[in-house]
Amino acid sequence: AADGEGLPDAPEVIDLPADDGEEWIDPPTTTVEPSGTDEIILNPERGFYRALNIVEERDYAWVREEGFTLAHSYVRLDDYRERDLDAAILDAAAAGFAGVRAGGIKIILRFAYNFGPTPDPEPDASKAWILRHIEQLTPLLQDNADVIAMMQAGFIGAWGEWHSSTNGLLDNPQDKFDILDAILAALPADRMALIRTPMVKEEGYGGPLTEAEAYDGSALARIGHHNDCFLASDTDWGTYPGDAIEEWKDYVARDTLYLPMQGETCHVNPPRSECPSATEEMELLHWSSVNNDYHPDVVAGWEAQGCRPEMERRLGYRLVAFAVTYAPRVPPGGVLPLAVTIRNEGWAAPF
Repeated sequence: AADGEGLPDAPEVIDLPADDGEEWIDPPTTTVEPSGTDEIILNPERGFYRALNIVEERDYAWVREEGFTLAHSYVRLDDYRERDLDAAILDAAAAGFAGVRAGGIKIILRFAYNFGPTPDPEPDASKAWILRHIEQLTPLLQDNADVIAMMQAGFIGAWGEWHSSTNGLLDNPQDKFDILDAILAALPADRMALIRTPMVKEEGYGGPLTEAEAYDGSALARIGHHNDCFLASDTDWGTYPGDAIEEWKDYVARDTLYLPMQGETCHVNPPRSECPSATEEMELLHWSSVNNDYHPDVVAGWEAQGCRPEMERRLGYRLVAFAVTYAPRVPPGGVLPLAVTIRNEGWAAPF
């Protein structure tokens, strides 16, 4: 208040001793071991996620209010297959990002030219138009990096899932990797793009990623994974080739020590889609986030079988401080010694 009413008293002024060249004596320390908690914690960039549309919707407060920090949004480009993006869609998406920011959440983003169906989907766009659209989207992606958790590669084929391209974009390796390189260049350097199958990443960039290569800014270190038919069959409906399932799972398991792994289920497939194998595979492949809304029967099964709370605790990172050493008292001008020992009890590293 202007008259000072309600303000705290002025802080006491403490005269620090002059530096006389004497070394401080390290103060005695104590160690505590926190008991921990099973509480489900609303941490960013991990957990179950919801679906929304940043082009058409604006109020996203409900996402966080319902206990989620992530949402997935398609941006449909059907009307722009053979023309430039206009101010209408760019401004609408920018307003959507502002709503995401106001809602305190982050977005998993995907651009697509159709929603299938398969095997005969609506058209996608040519390589030239995709590259032009990525160029136009670059300022939007750069300006909203703070609310983009990650971006699925998108653009190519049915649902932007990198299959069933009506423009033959998967026939020539140069085409698909030119597009993926353009996506990486358009995104801020500290954001990752996710590819639908590990075979595509290995074909273009090698891998799996090693500890020495992780976080070095290369394409190899910035391409993670999304699986849109998790647990739907032995091969996750073509995510892995039928004659090398374990080989490619091993690739993903090693790659995702340092990269995001996320996606959704698409089909009830007992017993593989049930709790025991679902949690085992989420741990093996270091899952960070999974769709809360699809497939609804699979997700409902996890709830009924009792493993959803474990998923909510362990998807992504769960950093537990199990030893804290500190000095209860420190002289003025001294140094507070503090050591915190942390264990990650989640299924994945922070990315």
